[in-house]
Parts: sequence; C-alpha cells; structure tokens
Amino acid sequence: MDMLEDINFSRRRFLGSAALTIGAVRFGMTASAKALPGELRSLVKAPTWLNSQPLTAAELDGKVVLVDFWTYSCINWRRQLPYVRAWAEKYKDHGLVVVGVHAPEFSFEKNIDNVRWAAKDMRVIYPIVMDNEHTIWQAFNNEYWPALYFVDAKGRIRHQVFGEGKYEQSELVIQRLLTEAGNSGIPGGLVSVDARGAEADADWGELGSGENYVGYGRTENFASRGGIKSDKAHVYEAPEHLRLNAWALSGDWTVGRETAVLNHPDGRILYRFHARDLHLVMGPAAPKTPVRFRILIDGQAPQAAHGVDVDDQGSGTIAEARMYQLVRQPRPIADRQFEIQFLDTGAEAFSFTFG
Repeated sequence: MDMLEDINFSRRRFLGSAALTIGAVRFGMTASAKALPGELRSLVKAPTWLNSQPLTAAELDGKVVLVDFWTYSCINWRRQLPYVRAWAEKYKDHGLVVVGVHAPEFSFEKNIDNVRWAAKDMRVIYPIVMDNEHTIWQAFNNEYWPALYFVDAKGRIRHQVFGEGKYEQSELVIQRLLTEAGNSGIPGGLVSVDARGAEADADWGELGSGENYVGYGRTENFASRGGIKSDKAHVYEAPEHLRLNAWALSGDWTVGRETAVLNHPDGRILYRFHARDLHLVMGPAAPKTPVRFRILIDGQAPQAAHGVDVDDQGSGTIAEARMYQLVRQPRPIADRQFEIQFLDTGAEAFSFTFG
C-alpha cells in the first residue's frame, strides 16, 4: 500500500477549503484571553465543556497543550484514542493539558447528550469542548479527524499529526515540550496500550476498502437499479452480484443527503468489501426506539467473524446513534459480501468504514 492510500485510510477529511498549517506558528505567551494566539483563544472562548469547567487563559498559561480534534463516530479517532488517553493520564501531573475538541461530522453528533454518553462509554477522561459550529476547527485551519496539535508553553504550535499513527514520535514531542517548559520528573519511556475491540489497530496490509457514505451527498459506487431517488421514499432492489466496494439497498428507504432511513421492516443494505473489520455508523430514527438487525457474510451467519456489536449468529440491536463494529473476520482475509437486514422500521444508516 503506498503512502497516499495509507493517508486516505487513516484519517477522515472535512470537505472544506481551509489550507493545512505546516510548521510552527509563533505567538507570544500571555495569560490574557485577548492576547492568546487565535487557536488557543478559540478554546477559552468556547462556552460548552464536558469533563471540566471551561478552561481559562490562566489555566493554559505556561502549559503544554495537546489539542485533539475528534468526532465520536470516527473509526480513525477510535483507534487513536488509547494513546491520547494514556498520554493524558501519564503526563497530567507534569504540565500537559489534553483538550478534546468535539467537532461533529453528522447531525446527531451535535447533541450534547450523545457526546456525553460517548465520552463515558469510550472512557474519554480529559476535558472536552463542544465545537458544533466548527469555530475552533476553523481557528486551527484544520481539515481532518483525528488531528493532534502540540502547543508549547509559549503558545506556539510546534507539531501536528493528521490521522492515525506516529505515536512514538508524538510522545517524544510531548516529552520534549514538557522539558522545554521547565517541568521536572517527567516520566521516560513510551506508553504501552492494550487496544481491543474497535480500538484495535487496523490490518493495514489487508485493507482494500475505504470509507463510504450512505447519504447521497457523498456516496460512491451505489449499485441498486435506477440509482438513488433523493429525499423521497422508494422501494429499492439489490442486484444479484456486487463488484468490490459497491453497495446497494433493498426495501423501502428514504435516502437523504446525510443518511438513509428505513420506512418499513426487512430492509437490507449490502456491501462487497475487502478488510478484516467492517463498521457501520447507524442509529434509531426515533430516540430510545431500538431497532433489531441481523448480519450475514457471504449469505451465512458470521460465527467467528462477528464484530463486538453482534453475536456469532449475527444478531444485534441499534440502541443509540454511533459506530457499530459488525465484522472482524479471522485470516485469511478475502473479498466478502456483507448484508444487514433490519427487522424493525426506523433504522438510520450514515457511513461504512473498515479496518
């Protein structure tokens, strides 16, 4: 796999026009919010925080700040999270402040109750600031989930990482910035994480399928006969065969710009993919109304290839809007046909990701 493919698979790109900021951006150090550099000023001006009272300019003054842009349904961020969580714990008493900027991709991720649930479920232990209008995102000129910005004690962005990986390099940067800031007793060595479930690293060597969306705004390779009928109910038919990385709907669906909503029970989504893991971001159209589903792989129950959110017979339930890990197949990895059948009405599907 070449570097371009690796970058595409390891991060999600916001479809905006902002340019990437490369290299250190120099600003003076001050405890005044007005005089803080624009990036950090956007943090302290944000009104809505979780896990913490709003951080002030005085609290950031002289600190090394790691800013982590995330959105809770993003698989790339989920696989990065164990490292950020470990750094926050290891260096919290040595001058490091980790701030998670939750910048939503989907509309349901703007709901603070959903983010509060996700933070608790995924053990996000550091302060979180809600960035529903992408104000902080724009101040940092950011384009990606996940994105890490390493800000030194003088308020300068000294390093940045877009997407997964480079964990050893990132931790060495943290240690160097803490040392430069005059902190003593900084723990040496590198963190060791035991990432499991959706947090486990992707099988990059076998990853032959990339992220795809279900809503018509950004989808690709849709194969149901007649194409998508935007924003209106339609009974779709799936073709008999799908080529690799093509997908299809079957049943009565309304496909919107962001999502497809099932109008009657027994609707299906089919996808031909090549990867160890398959994930689907989905939720119930009506809050607190569970939707039962069943998955098949090549027409059979998944057995040992089931993901953490289904049993070995492929049965699962949508209880909240989030990413569901549906397939984790053992080797040998091969092209597979995935099928999910919804037994109740009201399922919403947003995007597929792989690992």
